[in-house]
Amino acid sequence: MVLSSSTNYSKNNLDFVRINNNKESKLRQIIQNGQIHIYKSPHRGSYSFIIRDSLRNAALGRKVLLVQLMKGGVRQGVVNKVKLCGNLTWIRSSNSFDQYDSEDIANDQNLTTSIHNSINDLWKFCKKELISGENDQIILDEIFLAVEKNIIDKDDLISTLENRSISGDVILTGTSIPNNFMLMADQITELRS
Repeated sequence: MVLSSSTNYSKNNLDFVRINNNKESKLRQIIQNGQIHIYKSPHRGSYSFIIRDSLRNAALGRKVLLVQLMKGGVRQGVVNKVKLCGNLTWIRSSNSFDQYDSEDIANDQNLTTSIHNSINDLWKFCKKELISGENDQIILDEIFLAVEKNIIDKDDLISTLENRSISGDVILTGTSIPNNFMLMADQITELRS
């Protein structure tokens, strides 16, 4: 497995381009968006190295948001975020598929709705964070499983990624990646067992 890290362009280190119009010289600020990294694995839960790297980045002073959309068990949600190393915000869904037997979920529409609502609340929070530009790195763990289960709209995710305002990287993980996202990615890493 090969991992690469990209250079972080903070808001204080913006690039400027000189534009000449009608013999006038003007400076225009160009905001650098970070890269989109996609990690694909045949198995769920194969991304422990991403969590390790997010901890290291936070310890080095980068502001990191790690969101595990499809993981639960700790009843976190947006309201009960965990802060680590002063710079890492770690959030899991307040209610998820992992907490229940699949038969219970199939037989209880209220439970299914509750899980979907919990993941949607987390996605709304993620959208705001992607647009705000306040993080140096955002990790959306198992986002593609939420798309596959029709909890998160694929077009909404594409639009949000296209309009993001983060100067650092966005990391997306999943077991099956729709082609639209493969075309958007700056880097694709496929993990094999």
